[in-house]
Amino acid sequence: MGRAYEVRKAAIQKNGAAKAKIYSNFAKEIYIAAKNGGTSIEANDKLKQLVEKAKRSQVPSDIINRAIDKVNSGVDENYQSLRYEGFGPGASNLIVDCLTDNVNRTVGMVRPAFTKCNGKLGVENSVSHFYENLAIFAVKGYTEEEMLDLLMEQGVDIKDIESDGEDVIITGDAKEYNNIKKALLAINPNMEFEVDEVSMVSLDKVKLEGEDLEMFNKLLNMLDEIEDVQNVYHNVEL
Repeated sequence: MGRAYEVRKAAIQKNGAAKAKIYSNFAKEIYIAAKNGGTSIEANDKLKQLVEKAKRSQVPSDIINRAIDKVNSGVDENYQSLRYEGFGPGASNLIVDCLTDNVNRTVGMVRPAFTKCNGKLGVENSVSHFYENLAIFAVKGYTEEEMLDLLMEQGVDIKDIESDGEDVIITGDAKEYNNIKKALLAINPNMEFEVDEVSMVSLDKVKLEGEDLEMFNKLLNMLDEIEDVQNVYHNVEL
């Protein structure tokens, strides 16, 4: 299996996060999308994407609705998007995306997680240049060849198409997300997506063993327990 398969696995497993953490993450993202782009799901592409993704992750409808209703009710919560880049055990590196209403609290939890696991935070762009920012979709019911031909007919720019069992995985530049999504829905308005997201994908994977692997897994678990952490991307083949 190639890189796209590893992306799909990461999108599905999400570091084994607890349901409560998943619900909280989606609630914050949905609130911000609704606050910035309006509460109409059909008129707000970002909100629509997040709601569909939340439903695929089995987030209850009342949590989704409450997040949107907070905007309609005039609730004003201010979250800041933060990205930390760091180096973990062995040759590992990580990108940690956060949403927070208290920057000092967040960095005060993220930095020690790295330090306690034989890692350290880097400066901005110290790690991100090892990654691609990709739009990723996985759909059923097509072969690679069929999907490639259909997307070519739509005139959309993609990077790769790969099969994984019954799924076809399409990747493209993150800036092409909307164009690829629209092209797929033009092919089939009722198309269901197994994966539909924008993700940071490592250009090169590394394998860790022994203590390095143990400490890396500990680092993932510690980051996963931090409420403000939304996503963790890394270059380790697990």
